[in-house]
Amino acid sequence: MNIDYSICNALNYCSADIDSSLIIYDVECQWSISFLQRVAHSKGLSMPENMHIIPAVGKFHLSAHKLACFARYSLNFIQGAGQVDGEILETLWVPFNKISLTAQSMSQAHHQEVLDNYMQNSNWKKLVGISTSIDRFYNRV
Repeated sequence: MNIDYSICNALNYCSADIDSSLIIYDVECQWSISFLQRVAHSKGLSMPENMHIIPAVGKFHLSAHKLACFARYSLNFIQGAGQVDGEILETLWVPFNKISLTAQSMSQAHHQEVLDNYMQNSNWKKLVGISTSIDRFYNRV
């Protein structure tokens, strides 16, 4: 139910002109089967009308699924998905593990502040380094 709530809120947020949404989830092949029925039967869940959901499984997790999932949920075959791996949260675990022991001994407010700052720093490094990445990409092409 938590993922249903999160997805519905994300889909309802500033989605007036969006008619389809790519949802990448580790167990999308199972979760998406009855998602629309769960939304229809719940008083607390809603989705924009005429929103088409395109289900996908991240590339790392897809290798552990049945072979039938590959053709249906692979990001390689979804038109418009681009070249994403769908595993962004997992790539943040290793850096977060470095500060987790320190953060455990903090108060809740300090713990949250440290994690937020760490994430903001990670995002800042990506933003600053994107020009170098793009330059490297176009020099190869």
